[in-house]
Amino acid sequence: MNENKPGNSQSLACVFCRKNDDCPNKYGEKKTCEKWNFSVHYYCLLMSSGIWQRGKEEEGVYGFLIEDIRKEVNRASKLKCTVCKKNGASIGCVVPQCKRSYHLPCGLQKECIFQFTDNFASFCWKHRPVQAITSNKYRDSLPCTICLEFVEPIPTYNILQSPCCKNAWFHRDCLQVQAINAGVFFFRCTLCNNTDIFQKEMLRMGIHIPEKDASWELEENAYQELLQSHDRCDVRRCHCKEGREYNEPNSKWEIKRCQCCGSSGTHLACSSLQSWEKNWECLDCRRIAYTSDFQKAPKHPLANSTNVTVTDCLLEESSPKLPRQSTVAQQKELLSLKQEVQLSSTTCPSRKASCLTQRQGSKFRRDISTILIELGFQIKKKAKTLYINKANVWRSAVEQFQSQKFNPSYSIEVVYVNDNDEVGSKHPGSKQEFLSHLMHHLENSSVFEGSLAKNLSLNSQAVKENLYYEAGKMLAISLVHGGPSPGFFSETLFKCLAYGPENALPTLDDVSDLDVAQIIIKIDTAADLNILKSVINEYYNYLEFSGCLRLMTTLSDKYMLVKDILFYQVIKRVKAPFESFKQGLKTLGVLEKIQAYPEAFYNILCHKPESLSAKNLSDLFTIHKLPDVKTSRFWNSYLQAVEDGKSATTLEDILHFATGCSSVPPTGFKPAPSIECLHGDFPVANKCNNCLALPVTNTYEEFQENMDFAIRDSIRLEKEERSHLLPRTLNVSSNEEMLF
Repeated sequence: MNENKPGNSQSLACVFCRKNDDCPNKYGEKKTCEKWNFSVHYYCLLMSSGIWQRGKEEEGVYGFLIEDIRKEVNRASKLKCTVCKKNGASIGCVVPQCKRSYHLPCGLQKECIFQFTDNFASFCWKHRPVQAITSNKYRDSLPCTICLEFVEPIPTYNILQSPCCKNAWFHRDCLQVQAINAGVFFFRCTLCNNTDIFQKEMLRMGIHIPEKDASWELEENAYQELLQSHDRCDVRRCHCKEGREYNEPNSKWEIKRCQCCGSSGTHLACSSLQSWEKNWECLDCRRIAYTSDFQKAPKHPLANSTNVTVTDCLLEESSPKLPRQSTVAQQKELLSLKQEVQLSSTTCPSRKASCLTQRQGSKFRRDISTILIELGFQIKKKAKTLYINKANVWRSAVEQFQSQKFNPSYSIEVVYVNDNDEVGSKHPGSKQEFLSHLMHHLENSSVFEGSLAKNLSLNSQAVKENLYYEAGKMLAISLVHGGPSPGFFSETLFKCLAYGPENALPTLDDVSDLDVAQIIIKIDTAADLNILKSVINEYYNYLEFSGCLRLMTTLSDKYMLVKDILFYQVIKRVKAPFESFKQGLKTLGVLEKIQAYPEAFYNILCHKPESLSAKNLSDLFTIHKLPDVKTSRFWNSYLQAVEDGKSATTLEDILHFATGCSSVPPTGFKPAPSIECLHGDFPVANKCNNCLALPVTNTYEEFQENMDFAIRDSIRLEKEERSHLLPRTLNVSSNEEMLF
């Protein structure tokens, strides 16, 4: 204990672990006794096996007498650390059969568990307590509810699960910092505010909860109003007959709180939650930054329905008028991704709502490309090769994605195979071209219905083959892996995904079944109560089957009936496909981002990309190895001619010829498109590298003719192939289709 000189009291090493580090979160407060010329870490003192607190708090060091500390140091000096092989290992595993001893820092390095309760037991890495690993119901990563960084939902040393909220996961470091700042009086589950069960489990797993007041409680009566647990169903339609305050645990009438703010709730049944493990966010948290004004969309008259004025509030919903951003723009926010505002683990859980509000001006207004690039950080360098049969891109893609060996976080490499060839030829393909084909087939498959703006269909064969889940997974993979965006969602489908079905209001445009649309029109245009009752009698069977049958006492009751029919036909009828589709969209965390940033995702999910311009296309391609200035001039002139309509091709055709995509993906092209010079008559494209080789000609007329011929011929061949690739459908009924 006298190895250190008195003059260096500030740099004295801990007498137990021999480290100078002053890190309260890891080792506890470092206490230096200048009178006795030694320093000690609080945790090293607490966890040492041969010492007890025999004095009062003000005596010795935290109640540990100086003579006891001397004896413990002498005892530890004879013990060798199992990890670093140095003497002074004062901590031993509590399991009687185990003879391992170690310093506190060495134990932390080897992931030992130190329990700061009862007898302050420590467990080595072989005998440490673990959380029970139940069957993993989560297909993808979930956010740590403190720092919001994604974690794998499997209990490990560094990842802990809440014992009271089955869908709450934490980093160990986040919990420890939170516990130190919250203290024993305020350290609780960030979702349900449970204290007893939560603290007991965290102490068992080695989280130190100091007996002190919270760091934010310096102000008198601060945040007292936020300490109550919310116990009320707040959704628009509460179906519980016992009332909104009724809460029956372990049943469909159990109240689940919003996982973001905890200040709103819902019965499981009222939000169609199948189990308590499902995530749920309140409408305010989903729309927290959705501040753009929503203007009324223009009415679209129905065919053969003159003078039809369906009630605005039921059959017409306003649509967001969001400014489009050029997809050709460079992604300049990549370096700031890691600096995104997060919920600080040093603040109390009750400040979460205010932190979300503060992020309204930054996080929720981020560019879509930046969000998708951030999701792309999950993609590993390890590649997965997809063998795609060009004779049936859709079916072979489904088989590859459903394979147990497929991992969406692996990089994708595409190899096209042709079973029709006698030798079964294989050749590498472009990932972006494959994803572009896949989005085209998905848009035209029978899992969706509608002409331009599509909703989910009711397809029994697709449900049986789990294709709705695969469709959601395909969309998520395309967005994160650099493929094109879908752009064909209806507003209703988008709002169901972003805000929940209970907060969506379908319109007549969402109804693709002409017979049902005719029923709605007849009900809405009924001029008096007798005509209304006559229409109801005419379609009694349908109304009874759909659960929309209701007593009509006044003419105005027809509006609520129309609303019920729309909700059933567009949302309730496809409940099972929708839940499966949502699960697929959770792949790589895409659904969570849609719900967090609805404004950013609206354009790419509900609108096709903006039309290309000659300037955009010229800026997109980088010119390499093009010494011929004349060819470069021909290329720019050709782009301008195509934009002016003086060519048989379009700018989208040129981009597709060179890259396999007709539009720029939200995350841009990788690698960036480039142009080279080719000493040949016709252009050649390498879609794997997004490289376009231009022909060298003597005149511009010859250049344009050769470019048009090659591009048109390529498009013609693809259209012939595509005619055989689209999924075959067989009509089963007016409401269902059989896929393939």
